Amino acid sequence: MATYLVGDLQGCYDELQLLLEQVQFEPDKDQLYLVGDLVARGDKSLECLRLVKSLGNSAKTVLGNHDLHLIATALGIKPIKARDRVDEIFKADDFDELIHWLRHQPLLIHNQQLNFIMVHAGISPDWNLNMAKQCAHEVEQVLQHGDYHYLIKNMYENHPERWNDNLQSLDRLRYSINVFTRMRFCYWDHRLDFACKQPPQSAPAELTPWFNLDNPLYQTTPIIFGHWASLVDTLTPTNIYALDTGCVWGNRMTMLRWEDKQYFTQSAVKNYNR
Repeated sequence: MATYLVGDLQGCYDELQLLLEQVQFEPDKDQLYLVGDLVARGDKSLECLRLVKSLGNSAKTVLGNHDLHLIATALGIKPIKARDRVDEIFKADDFDELIHWLRHQPLLIHNQQLNFIMVHAGISPDWNLNMAKQCAHEVEQVLQHGDYHYLIKNMYENHPERWNDNLQSLDRLRYSINVFTRMRFCYWDHRLDFACKQPPQSAPAELTPWFNLDNPLYQTTPIIFGHWASLVDTLTPTNIYALDTGCVWGNRMTMLRWEDKQYFTQSAVKNYNR
């Protein structure tokens, strides 16, 4: 039995299949973890959703920003973007079933037995593990059982920029969504920045990757994430595993076997964003 963790799919179904063949993935014995952004930009988002859903308990995914945006378009809150190439999902007979399944996926997975945390973008520098899990649970409860239409309609804001324990209601939920699905850089005082998407070495001096800030959680528990394709080939601190290597941009898809920390890669079949 092996545990595999894979970076952002973003509709790159063929590359995922090739990776699964490369590691000889067996659904009855192995476990697959996905860092979110199953959909958008690649040309087989429908196939990606169906595959991950079909694997049942053998696959676990967290929600990414593109996954949440797909839910927003399904609710009619946002228009479908042509560049996202998700039209086939909306034409599918199982469209409602797929969106329902997607809406019920978590924002954070903590595997205590194997000792890792998986999120799409990151964990706030102001959170310990219990607070991260609590904030994820609060959002998940609304997405799965509450007024998710209202939450998704109002999640498209960049504020509040900084966490404090007194945040409540929509501000608290929005901050959590932004951390879990959108965060890359922070200011040194822990405020979030959403403008800069460059590699760390090209960023302004007042910004630093979230995982470089001083948070004991970053040193004590391995964190697996995706979202940040421009981190490809950038060294990250011990315990920080960045798995988005820009497959949809013509680079490669990366998979990590957790037990022995061996990486497997599959070059992009094509650049979907030319």
